[in-house]
Amino acid sequence: MSMPTVPNITPEIILKRNEVLNLLLTSIALEEIGLSHIINTEGEKIQKIVKEQCLSLNDALALNNSVERMLRNVIKTEMLLQFRLEDIIKLEQMHNNHDQQHDDLPDLPDLPDLPCL
Repeated sequence: MSMPTVPNITPEIILKRNEVLNLLLTSIALEEIGLSHIINTEGEKIQKIVKEQCLSLNDALALNNSVERMLRNVIKTEMLLQFRLEDIIKLEQMHNNHDQQHDDLPDLPDLPDLPCL
């Protein structure tokens, strides 16, 4: 049996520094929106279960544990998003400081030097 052949697909994507930063900020914003939906859903879940069912103490504790686990995961993700945002701010500050120090140099193309996120 021969190995499959994969076509050489090399798309040329050219983004300017500001476009890259905007895409990174947009990705953080979209993740924040997703997290807000998760938080809202957890609240709705609690309201529905409490309203429609007579909960035993064990059921109430199980519900509380379920919501707590989900909120802990949301908080962890929020922390990662905060780190990403701080990295983007640092990149922009470094770029601005670099521009101020080298105003007398000729303009060179912006090449993003971004960390893997």
